[in-house]
Amino acid sequence: MRIVNQMGLTAIDLGFRGAASGVFLLIVLVALQRRVPNQNALLGMAMSAGGVFYAIVTAPFFPKASWWWTLPILSAMPAVFWLWARAAFDDDFVLRRWHGALWLAIVAFGFALSLGWPRWPTLAKGGGKVLAIVALVLALAAAVQTVKTWRVDLVMRRRRLRLAMLAINVAMIGLVAVAGFADIPVAAPGASGSLPTALSLFVVAMLAGLGLFSAPAAVAVDDATAAIASGEAGRQARVADRAAAGRVIVDPLLLRRLDHLMTVERTYRQEGLAIGTLAARLDVPEHRLRQAINEGLGYRNFNAFLNRYRIEDAKLALSDVTQREVPVLTIAMDAGFQSIGPFNRSFKAETGVTPTEFRREALSRPGRTDISELRREIG
Repeated sequence: MRIVNQMGLTAIDLGFRGAASGVFLLIVLVALQRRVPNQNALLGMAMSAGGVFYAIVTAPFFPKASWWWTLPILSAMPAVFWLWARAAFDDDFVLRRWHGALWLAIVAFGFALSLGWPRWPTLAKGGGKVLAIVALVLALAAAVQTVKTWRVDLVMRRRRLRLAMLAINVAMIGLVAVAGFADIPVAAPGASGSLPTALSLFVVAMLAGLGLFSAPAAVAVDDATAAIASGEAGRQARVADRAAAGRVIVDPLLLRRLDHLMTVERTYRQEGLAIGTLAARLDVPEHRLRQAINEGLGYRNFNAFLNRYRIEDAKLALSDVTQREVPVLTIAMDAGFQSIGPFNRSFKAETGVTPTEFRREALSRPGRTDISELRREIG
């Protein structure tokens, strides 16, 4: 009877692993169908491929003789997860070469420990603890990233899914990291806790699939903004038609009030402006304002929404001959930025040049003293 029960649990375990692997592979296939895969898609593919790999090598009956090459790759999964969390939850994240070098370094270190285990077991145990610490640090960094950007996230679907998915992933990485403090150089798979691991993998796969395949359509930023700013009935009707086709229901009056608050009252200049404060100014629930900015205007991040107005404000000031002697930092602070670093990064991302280069080029053109002309050209 005990053998039958054990076989039944093993079958359930393998079933969860097979289902999770199928969902992960489907995510990879969908990402491969994109003509120009971005870094989010590439990291999502890496995470999904890692999920399939983890499901296989931690399954019951997986040969222990293969641990020497599977364990080093498993030990680098926290790095992949950390990068995926950065890309998924931070819209300004850019993948760098040193990120790939970090992953390779962890894999190489894991191989060195695996190959050196028979000859220097004590040294390998110490190295395994180092890998466990690295995994815990990366898991903590991913958690901090999620909490750090949660308030400014405008995508309701992503806000709902991120905490659940992150909690499960961090818990799994934590278990792997804790295993690194055992008597093996890196976290070892095995029968212990196999079914909970399989169930966790299945839940993670379903959450990832839900996040990928339930993305709602959104109205284009330029079309919606132009319709609100111009007040043209025909263009507004076209935007409304697109919103209806994408099943996006956003109050056009709320968008007009929001645009007035930004362009006329210049509320974006307020120091430390938060979406809750803006919602209070408009006397609407915060979730409605998030939906309006995200689904009505196409922004995924509240800071990106504010920075568009702030950058335009700064461009006007930098192009104004009468403000030639005003320091760039003062202009940045007047526009609503709290420090020069984020301003420089946002400005260059928007214009392709630094604020100083933009000012030099703008002031080198003759006859640029009329602010209304500057507004027409920049806007």
